[in-house]
Amino acid sequence: MIVLDEQLLSYGIQVSIARWYRGVVTDITQLRPHTVILDEAIPMLLRAVSRPTFVTINVADFWRRLAPNPQFCIVCCAVSHTRAQEVPDLLRRVLALEPFRTRSRRLGKIVRVSPQHVQYYTTDIRAIHLIAWPKAPRRG
Repeated sequence: MIVLDEQLLSYGIQVSIARWYRGVVTDITQLRPHTVILDEAIPMLLRAVSRPTFVTINVADFWRRLAPNPQFCIVCCAVSHTRAQEVPDLLRRVLALEPFRTRSRRLGKIVRVSPQHVQYYTTDIRAIHLIAWPKAPRRG
């Protein structure tokens, strides 16, 4: 299950991800309808569903602010609101990388994705793992 942060709702990202992701794609407001959801409540909501991957562009409030949890994964896409349309492509590229290819591999990780590289941490918030994007094959 992919769960999108509410600030991504107005960009049509849910439909874009649903085109290639085989599981459920929803948004955080569906996990607790008709209420205001503060960032502090998101981990509790994620623990209430089965093995979700939460996607946000709110890097400042999630990256290196939360302890990883083995019940979910958080993917922080480091793009501005004006570049939010890049999130589906960045997410697809991240989910193709070995540490994130399956739900069981990505659970317990908090990931920061940028157009330049991917960083993540697990239980030790001080140990940041860095992955450079694979080079695109040359067309010739």
